[in-house]
Order: sequence, then C-alpha cells, then structure tokens
Amino acid sequence: MKSLTNCHIALTASRKTEEMQTIIRKQGGTSEVRSLQGTVFLAELEVAEEFKETIFKKPDIFIFTTGIGTETLFRLAEKEKFDAELFEALKQSTIAARGYKTHAVLKKYGFTPDLRDEDGTTSGLIKVMENVPLEDKRVMVQLHGMNAPVLHSFLEEKGATIKEILPYQHISVNEGDVLILLDELLNGRYDAIAFTTAIQARELFTIASKYDKKQSLLTLFEEGVLAVSVGKVTSEELHSHGVKRVVSPEIERMGAMFVELGNYMKQTKG
Repeated sequence: MKSLTNCHIALTASRKTEEMQTIIRKQGGTSEVRSLQGTVFLAELEVAEEFKETIFKKPDIFIFTTGIGTETLFRLAEKEKFDAELFEALKQSTIAARGYKTHAVLKKYGFTPDLRDEDGTTSGLIKVMENVPLEDKRVMVQLHGMNAPVLHSFLEEKGATIKEILPYQHISVNEGDVLILLDELLNGRYDAIAFTTAIQARELFTIASKYDKKQSLLTLFEEGVLAVSVGKVTSEELHSHGVKRVVSPEIERMGAMFVELGNYMKQTKG
C-alpha cells in the first residue's frame, strides 16, 4: 500500500498545484485545490520612493525577513540609482536577517548579518535580538506580503521607531472561497490540509475567527485533519493561531512535505 492511500488533501497554494497533485497521486492519495494565497503584487514605484526616503534617514538597524523581498529592495535601489546610499547606510548600521535565503542574498551583495536566527523563524530572530538596545533606535523592517505583528510588538515594546517596508503587497483571498473550504473541513471532506506559505494559514484563521469558527477549526486539527506545512515559517504561523499538531519536513521542499505526510500516516494509521 502506498503511503498516502485513502488520504484526501486540500491544497491551499496557488502555484505549482499540478506538480503537487502529481506527487500526491504517485503516493496513492487524492487532492483538491482550495487556494488561500490571494494576490501578491509589486508596487514598484511606491516601494522605491518609500525605501529611498527610509535609506536617506539612515536607520540604526535593518531587519530583513525574506530572500525575495531583500533581493527586490537591492534591485530597486540599483534601478532608481540610490544603491550607493543603500550600501553606505548598511555599512553604518546593524543588520539582522531571518532565514538562510535572506542570508544568501545579503552575502551576494557583500554583507554579513550581525544578528541571525538559528531556526529560520521570526521567534528565533526575536530571541537573538532580546539583548540588543533598541530604545529610540530607527529600525527598518523588510516584510513580504503581510505584516508581522509579533515582531512589530517586540520592537515597539523595546522603544524602537519602526518603519516597515513591504516590497510585495498582499490582497486577501475571496471570503466566500475560504468559507467553502471551512465547511468542507468541518464536514470531514479532507484528511489533511497542506500550506506552502504563512499567508495561507493566516487567511484561513482570519476568516474562521470572523465567522466564529476558529475553535471548531482548532478542535478539528487536534482530533482529525492534519495540518501540513512546507517549512518553519509556515509552521510558526500555524502554531501562532493555536494549531499544536503540524507535520513538516526538515528539508523545506514540496516533495519532502508530502513524503513526511506519508510517513506520518503510515506510522499513525498503519
């Protein structure tokens, strides 16, 4: 018997869904796409102007949280001809980075973070910044697609002046689509639900909370449906909403995610 036989999975991604469905079929499972990704777009002109203005104020600390967002900011600075000012500002500041992809981008441009998480999560980044004096410091935070309320609260409580830059903007998914998925989950349609970004998890719980279905959803995750995550950041988002049981691979890849799910299913259900 294949590892995902009799396992029906909801896929909340909007990209590479056919590839994921092929992987699932090869392991004997079935799936349906129920995207929670919404729309992410680059507001290039607005972001470039906002970033330039921030750079000229020379932040004391730069916090970079995603590889693609960090790369985008460097490219925008080059395109709009303020890359020299960016490099100078970075040389005179403290640089903090979350995740190996972010670290790789900074290294590509000749910078080594002064502060770096150990596990690729926002909580890991906060941990290494706990003893950093932040009162009255100007802190620029690069985000990707959505806000980071836990990080923002931490910086605010430490007395920092915060400027958040979102190279990519996120437009929420249609509420009706999320409600359909919630009803399907609560009616036992799926054995597992797979998340490939933190945004997908946040969308699900935002709508569930709005319609008083959060507790029912959490009970479902505890007793029935498996929450499956592609990596640490997505898992951290799920945990932040109260999901205790999350299946996630060590290697943050889609294929590894479904292999890990298959292994879990075999161990728990035989």
